[in-house]
Amino acid sequence: MSEKTTNKFDWKILILGLQHLFAMFGATIVVPALTGLDVGVALCAAGAGTWIFHLVTKRKVPVFLGSSFAFMGAIAYIVQAEGKEYATGAIVVAGALYLVFALIVKLVGSEKIRKIFPAIVTGPVIVVIGLTLAPTVIYNDIAASFVGGVLWTKWVVAVSAIVTVIVVSIFTKGFFKLVPILFGLIVSYGVAVLLNFTVALPEGVAPLMSFEPFATAKFFELPAFHLPAFSWTAILTIAPISVATFMEHLGDITTNGSVVKQDFFEDPGLHRTLIGDGLATMFAGLIGGPANTTYGENTGVLAVTKNYDPKTLRVAATYAIILSIFGFFGAFLKTVPQPVIGGMSFVLFGMIASIGIRTMAEAKVDFTKSRNLLILSIILVTGIAVTVQINDAFSVSGIALAALVGIILNLVLPEHVDNQ
Repeated sequence: MSEKTTNKFDWKILILGLQHLFAMFGATIVVPALTGLDVGVALCAAGAGTWIFHLVTKRKVPVFLGSSFAFMGAIAYIVQAEGKEYATGAIVVAGALYLVFALIVKLVGSEKIRKIFPAIVTGPVIVVIGLTLAPTVIYNDIAASFVGGVLWTKWVVAVSAIVTVIVVSIFTKGFFKLVPILFGLIVSYGVAVLLNFTVALPEGVAPLMSFEPFATAKFFELPAFHLPAFSWTAILTIAPISVATFMEHLGDITTNGSVVKQDFFEDPGLHRTLIGDGLATMFAGLIGGPANTTYGENTGVLAVTKNYDPKTLRVAATYAIILSIFGFFGAFLKTVPQPVIGGMSFVLFGMIASIGIRTMAEAKVDFTKSRNLLILSIILVTGIAVTVQINDAFSVSGIALAALVGIILNLVLPEHVDNQ
């Protein structure tokens, strides 16, 4: 390979990595912002955790690890009751439980895990992952963002992102076809800037976007790292959530494999993905960050761009670490209006749900059988509509419940008997 080709390749990877950075940024900073943890530490933990995951999984699985929403309520509760250091200490223990799960999977074998997670279970669970993420696009990123603003301007920005992603994905060729998310960001950000300075707003109404982050940003500032501390109350509140996120991990890795058409349960192995996730979460807790998890947003980017090179995710991880240290880089991302993120997520989350349908279609799931229809129906309703609130600090997500219900139904309902 010539030097010229190598340089061109590196340039493309740098640009492709930006898409994954923008896809993960919004969700990753929300968790620390709402729980009292440091945003810079969370970004550093996400970037370093993604690198840890890739090294453990032989650099084969194209995922990004960001802040986990599943732990958010419990973390906020412990931060208020006992302090940040005890919350992050419990996060270290939660990550260690993943290592236990990995050992069990290794002893049992991935084939047995796969048998309890066939296409009639994985397909609907993937659909649920996409559809449960989707409402945040409307309620948080577009319709309910910037309360007091002019709603139509938000939809114009969001639609400009959607249309750009569609046009670039379908009508361009070559390298441009690989970066529709980046083009969507650029065009919709430009539309937002134009509307922000040209649309007259009533007195007291918030503008579409603010450039205030640039005024307070420091060029260089280390994140507020801190060591963890341990208490049984914090551990018993936070650590058990990893049982639910284990189910989510199965769904996320299955979704990612379906997108890139590789069997990650087999190679590098489900036990390795669990170890990678666990070590990433332990590292996050050790430096004072929230628990990590695999991100559906980035899997959506893979599906849209059809670029499955894991190196692009590692580039994004490096960007996240840099972002946690250099303030002006982070200040720019903070100026990106929520409708811009919402417009791009509109496409990404829909793509994830579509992949679930494709998974069932490729497996030729027979929906003339009442058994399969019942499993599909119950998984969808459970995943979308049901959340079990254990206490003020702990709830079990619909995704985890849907996976558990699907596995049980698939094992209990007879496969070869169908009364119609």
